[in-house]
Amino acid sequence: SISLRATPPSGFTPLPVHVVANIIGGSDDYEEFYCATVEWEWGDDTTSESSVDCDPYEAGKSTIQRRFATDHTYRQPGRHRINFRLKQKTDLVATANTNVQVRAGVGDGFGR
Repeated sequence: SISLRATPPSGFTPLPVHVVANIIGGSDDYEEFYCATVEWEWGDDTTSESSVDCDPYEAGKSTIQRRFATDHTYRQPGRHRINFRLKQKTDLVATANTNVQVRAGVGDGFGR
């Protein structure tokens, strides 16, 4: 399974959030998770993606990455759903999501 945590889970704009996804359980050499592309969908009409070059997979030798972390700043108020995805090429192999509540900060001009 994958746990996903956003810190802080709520705040005022602009809200910098640190997000951590952890793979829990399973084999350290699980082929579907080996060298996967990571995609973050932020819930504010933005996404980010990262991938790395890896050696070819070898059963019993290749080790999966279990922790993924990144930062994102929310500039618009609202309830934003963060989606974390691990992909092999175009195939989705795992996903997790969490929510962040962002309120208008002083001087944002929202709600006037």
